Parts: sequence; structure tokens; C-alpha cells
Amino acid sequence: MHKRILIVEDEASIRDMVAFAVHKADMEPIHAEDAQAAQLAIADTVPDLILLDWMLPGTSGLEFARRLRREELTREIPIIMLTARGEEMDRVNGLEAGVDDYVVKPFSARELIARIKAVLRRIHGDDEAGVIDIGGLRLDGPAHRVFAGEDQVRIGPTEYRLLYFFMTHPERVYSRSQLLDHVWGGNVYVEERTVDVHIRRLRKALEPWQLDSLVQTVRGAGYRFSGNA
Repeated sequence: MHKRILIVEDEASIRDMVAFAVHKADMEPIHAEDAQAAQLAIADTVPDLILLDWMLPGTSGLEFARRLRREELTREIPIIMLTARGEEMDRVNGLEAGVDDYVVKPFSARELIARIKAVLRRIHGDDEAGVIDIGGLRLDGPAHRVFAGEDQVRIGPTEYRLLYFFMTHPERVYSRSQLLDHVWGGNVYVEERTVDVHIRRLRKALEPWQLDSLVQTVRGAGYRFSGNA
């Protein structure tokens, strides 16, 4: 079954170029020129990934990303932001809003497709570890869900992959660069600060159950997941 990619871009020429590249990569493009059209498209068919332009008429891409992360239907759909904004603070704002990756314009079709495939790989990767239970937190790999006791923990797709890696490699310290290699993939350029943003988001998701302390900072070394206080 082809992966469905929702392209939210108000410039028709860019949207058509991206759609052509997506179709050529054997994926199904869905078009939307603004947030409202995107919402209607999602209601009709939930996509596997959203390509979201930062500068949209009406609701901005950043605002729309925040809305998608708040809604039950869309909170786990991976988002790649298409942006002309290359400043680090803009990228961090995007990550904080729930974006999984970003591609700075102008970009090549080859780069864009590589980013899409990398994100889909890490979101829908192998979950062969089955059910893992550490420190009161349970990760059900086949179901792609996380539980604290009987409650389901709502986390974004990148946080899920980060937690999956941590829980399948507990008690070991990993540097930011090692986490980037294992979770994001060594062939994708992502800044090390990105790891800190997703660690904060993961801890925030676990905080209501006081399980955020499972993700430990090891000063000068990196991060460790540990069920031992």
C-alpha cells in the first residue's frame, strides 16, 4: 500500500513539484493550499506524513502544527516543515511545536524524498521487541503504544522512537550524537540540539505519572534511561 503524503503548500508551482517527486517515489500525494484545505483532506483520508509549509495564508504552518499535535486524530502523524527560515531559533520553535524534521528552501527533490523516507523509517520501523516494561512504563511495540499503569501515554512519533530506543537499551549512557545515529539515522543531518528538544518533550509526556525521571541526564556525557532511582 502506498504511503499517503499530504502536501500543505500555498504556492502551486512548489506544491506540484513536490507532488511530482512524491509520486515518482511511489507514494501518493494529497494536495492542500492552506490549513483549512488540509483539515478537510485529513478528515477524508488520514495521511502517513504531512509536508507543511511554514508560511501559509491565514493559519501559519507553525500554528497548524501545534493544532495537529493537540488533536487525537493527528497527534501521531509525522510532520516535516518546509521553510525558507534557516535560523536556529526558528528550527527549534518548529521542533517545540511538534515538527519531526524540516527542509529549508530551496531544496532538491532528492533531498526531500530522502527526508520523507528517513522519517517514515524511524516512525514505522521494526517493533520486534514486543512488550517492554521498565519502571512502571510499558511499551507495546506491535501496538505502537505506551502505557503508564492502565493509562495510555500520548507522545509524538519521534518521542516514541526515542523512547523505544531507550527502553530497548536501558541503563546505558548515550551521547547526543549516538542518539542521532540510532534514532534519526546517520545519513540525515540533524543538529545535536534537536535531541534536547525531543528529550524535553518526552519528559513532559511522562510527567503526569511522575515517570519523567526515568530519562536521566548524565552531565557531560548524554542521556540514560533507567528504572532505578
